[in-house]
Amino acid sequence: MTAPTCEPLGLAPSFGFGDRIGLATPGHIAAMVKAGGNIQPIFPQQSIREMVRTSRTPEGVMADAMGEVVQSGWQTPVGADADHLKTPADVDITAAAGFTFFTIDPSDHVDQQADDYDKAALREHFATAKQWAPWYESYLGQTVSLGTGTEITFDEIACMRTAVKYGHAIHQALELGTYIQRVQDDAGRPYEIELSVDETEQPTTLAEHYIIADQCLQGGMRLVSLAPRFIGDFEKGVDYKGDLAALEISLKDHAAIADTLGPYKISLHSGSDKLSMYSLLARATCGRFHVKTAGTSYLEALRVVTRHEPAFFAELVDYSRSRYETDKATYHVSATLADAPDAADASAIELEREYLELWSEVPTGIGFTKLGRQILHCTFGSVLTHETYGPRVRQILEGNPKTYEEILADHFVRHLNELTVS
Repeated sequence: MTAPTCEPLGLAPSFGFGDRIGLATPGHIAAMVKAGGNIQPIFPQQSIREMVRTSRTPEGVMADAMGEVVQSGWQTPVGADADHLKTPADVDITAAAGFTFFTIDPSDHVDQQADDYDKAALREHFATAKQWAPWYESYLGQTVSLGTGTEITFDEIACMRTAVKYGHAIHQALELGTYIQRVQDDAGRPYEIELSVDETEQPTTLAEHYIIADQCLQGGMRLVSLAPRFIGDFEKGVDYKGDLAALEISLKDHAAIADTLGPYKISLHSGSDKLSMYSLLARATCGRFHVKTAGTSYLEALRVVTRHEPAFFAELVDYSRSRYETDKATYHVSATLADAPDAADASAIELEREYLELWSEVPTGIGFTKLGRQILHCTFGSVLTHETYGPRVRQILEGNPKTYEEILADHFVRHLNELTVS
């Protein structure tokens, strides 16, 4: 049999398994085998930001994941996600390593205050932003029916706000998309593009989604998926926070836009542990989705530490608490140090319960909710690059590979099963 290579996955439902250490792929594969179904895996996946924080390289991420894929005898297609790309240099290093799924992140060019501007302020900012929005008048006054009972009205305020908030970001995304196309076409390598606009404080409106996607597609971008900022809270490390009924309606509307303009997939970022809304996503998109996870595999690595060296886990808890206020700066989290105990005030099982949670105590179809997970989630870079802690975590994982594989398989099969609910 021929060993699989990384390739575009197209419109098939897909699931990204981030791995911040490089030892998680056997567990990811075991989960896929156990779950079955038609979801396609992305095993090599890491953002540029995460590579910097963990001192990894695109080549290393690819080699760690695909080495295990080959070792396992896996035969079906595998994707490879170069996540949160912002510059041509990011593209160059990930393309050279063999990544095929390029996630463009233009968030540096989004006006994060645009939703708070009153009409007068919006007009003032639009005077500058209109240079990035030559498309403004083509949408003005239009109405689009989505077939879900929802209509998008492109009135003056909606169009101006989209131009102010996303005009420059759309321009930058198209430029980077063109660069990806040139690099991959020149090398004769296949590729697909995901656009991430989820890293904003306010949800992506339907008008914003429509204009962003329409402009990218008109500009020739090979858009396979788009990640909006959905309603509710998608905090790192815990389940969805919000009104599930309202989210279901919103997901159907966003999926209808993707069907109308594309089709392309609707992508869920910060997807780790959001089990309560997975079935809604699967149904609303009719299986045309991508889910991205990352930090949860690191947290499950720490569960291995609790099982084999609980005293060391307590030490990691204390160190993570000392780093949390600094390291949480780039994350959407609500945990405070008061939400979880000091290591000295809890037993080993209590520390696992408060910082990692226990599936045995969580209802079926619901993900984890303990905020202590966020303290550990945000501090992964500090732990893994620490001269003592990082190597010791790796040593424990390498010394207990079956434990890590079994814990990850159990963890992710729950995710995959919720996504295959009809």
